Amino acid sequence: MKVDILAIGAHPDDVELSCSGTLIKMIAEGKTAGLVDLTRGELGTRGSAELRTIEANNSAKKMGALFRENLDMRDGFFEHNDENLRKIAKMIRKYRPEIVLANAVSDRHPDHGRASKLISDACFIAGLIKVEILDEEGQAYDRWRPKAVYHYIQDYHIEPDFVIDITDHIEAKMEAILCFRSQFYDPKSNEPESPISTQNFFESVKAKNRVFGRPLNYDFAEGFTVERTIGVDSLFDLK
Repeated sequence: MKVDILAIGAHPDDVELSCSGTLIKMIAEGKTAGLVDLTRGELGTRGSAELRTIEANNSAKKMGALFRENLDMRDGFFEHNDENLRKIAKMIRKYRPEIVLANAVSDRHPDHGRASKLISDACFIAGLIKVEILDEEGQAYDRWRPKAVYHYIQDYHIEPDFVIDITDHIEAKMEAILCFRSQFYDPKSNEPESPISTQNFFESVKAKNRVFGRPLNYDFAEGFTVERTIGVDSLFDLK
């Protein structure tokens, strides 16, 4: 199965919180998308790995993604090594995306920056002809390298290189996030509070999207950074 966009996150809900509006918009415009989570978020303050897997799959369906896979790396402790590079490169070759969306280059959670580098390097490795990666039947995948890797912005404020207008899709984004009910505000919960379980957290998500949209007069936008210079065919394509 080939997809146009492969969105990868260190934890279930990374994609939803940071770039699900963009995914929902692209899918509505006819593009295909899939998701890959590196870990099950088993070290999260609330909930459990099993519950978050259910929530992640429900969210993927709500967004219209074609699939969601989990690579079962160790939450909080996965390393930049040969094994993990190959796990991600296998997903790149299996689904052959044109674009990969990856974690923020730097963030409060150390997994995010580490995942950013790991994903980017795996996209490069996946394009090397002398790197052999086998499928479940022992057959070698053809090499594949995405045209671009774009990094979504997470907790830290990072100046975006470009933004995507998600005004028409902000409520669908919030619905996708709310699939992860175990992680967020619940006045009846007896579990410890976390930075994302406070009562005003959802307002902060929307506020960040408003800030990204403000320079272009969008009501809501999501921001991304790039690894290399991006180009356009005409000055009139720029907004």
